[in-house]
Amino acid sequence: MMDFPPDTLRDLRVSYELDSLREESMPAEPLELFRAWLKDALEHQLTEPNAMQLATISADGSPSLRTVLLKGLGEQGFEFFTNYESRKGREIAADARACAVFLWAARHHQVTVRGRIVKLPRQAAESYFASRPRGHQLGAWSSAQSQVIAGRKALEEQREQTAARFGDGPIPCPPHWGGYGLVPHEIEFWQGRPDRLHDRLRYLLEATGTWRVERLCP
Repeated sequence: MMDFPPDTLRDLRVSYELDSLREESMPAEPLELFRAWLKDALEHQLTEPNAMQLATISADGSPSLRTVLLKGLGEQGFEFFTNYESRKGREIAADARACAVFLWAARHHQVTVRGRIVKLPRQAAESYFASRPRGHQLGAWSSAQSQVIAGRKALEEQREQTAARFGDGPIPCPPHWGGYGLVPHEIEFWQGRPDRLHDRLRYLLEATGTWRVERLCP
């Protein structure tokens, strides 16, 4: 049974009046605007501004969604790291199409990225893994991500066994762990506006390698 009045959700509203998007002021490259919005989120100290919702496709065509953390942005697109044998890893191996969403609600900003996922070079994975806190390194070896486990105790026991295995020595990057890049062919910027007449400007990658901007109805 719901523990709050049924009108509570219907009455939740935000007035979006912080900014606007105009075609004439959009940069030629969408990543330029993305970096500006990410910087804005960092400057306003939003919680985990690099969090992105990543959607992949299962073998039967069903969507699958989870949150990952953006760890780089470059020639390989939007970069993140994970277990290759996880559910997302298996789905990416079977179908590289994916979509990611960044929501910076306090700034009335949302970015939707569509494209294909590629594996990052092994050197990139090893370099990033070496920079992680030791506890995170142990966790990557201890957890068979997305697999069923008997309980929390079993997971903690695996972590203890892993810690004993490596002792005080360096912890190498696991062979089943590494990085991906979401290479975009479409990036949509959403700016909240009054009366739900939001700005939605979408970049589409042309065959020439340039980006075309078009406005979508909110």
